[in-house]
Amino acid sequence: MASLAMTDSLPDSTRDAAFPGRLAHHATTDSLSLETRHLSRTAASKVLLDDVSVCIEPGEILAVVGPSGAGKSTFLRLLNRLDEPTGGSVLLNGQDYRSIPPRTLRTRVGMVMQMPYLFPGTVAANVAFGPSQRGATLPAEQIAALLDRVGLPEYQNRDIHTLSGGEAQRVSIARTLANAPDALLLDEPTSALDEASIRGIEDLLLGIVHERQMTTVIVTHNRAQAARIADRTMVLQAGRLAAIGPTSEVLHDC
Repeated sequence: MASLAMTDSLPDSTRDAAFPGRLAHHATTDSLSLETRHLSRTAASKVLLDDVSVCIEPGEILAVVGPSGAGKSTFLRLLNRLDEPTGGSVLLNGQDYRSIPPRTLRTRVGMVMQMPYLFPGTVAANVAFGPSQRGATLPAEQIAALLDRVGLPEYQNRDIHTLSGGEAQRVSIARTLANAPDALLLDEPTSALDEASIRGIEDLLLGIVHERQMTTVIVTHNRAQAARIADRTMVLQAGRLAAIGPTSEVLHDC
């Protein structure tokens, strides 16, 4: 693993509360592998992604880097069908994701966006949103445990308009984790933050990913960030896969 590994300091009971459904789910399911085969997308006659094939191993952290317009965000959005492929396929543990209902897919493959688009209201209401869409009620103690895990204790009743940028991104992460995903997609999650907040979010994400062995894909323009957190890095250029391999090797050669 890359440096900056986190110490697992959460007791089992706290971790189980912070990740609802963790015990039942992981008793029957291995970590998730994500694979793309000749994945492509064309929109308005423009090729956004062209014939990208990659296998992301269970528990792996893959960084995606490249110049602006290279197809990084397109690749990420295709992984949970926020955009639709015009060619190729995406497999979850070998299963074509077109056979999985979109809501189920996006529960299993959670996504944290560059900007934390929170809904008006309280922090607790935002964290509980995902389960509520499935007709489930997230107990108050699980909301509290999730917020504790992302470094926001006692924030349940805070209005989202009172949050700093770093705090809002932590709420966004807690909201994604409330669905107990198997994989995590991160689209430039720290690009709008100051340096101290960047390192705090990186530490937080690494701790959570390692605790749950979550398969993770992070799009970042910051190669130093990729070097700090990613096992492997892939480089996209003009929508095509230009390089992929261990992060230290790829960043040294590109």
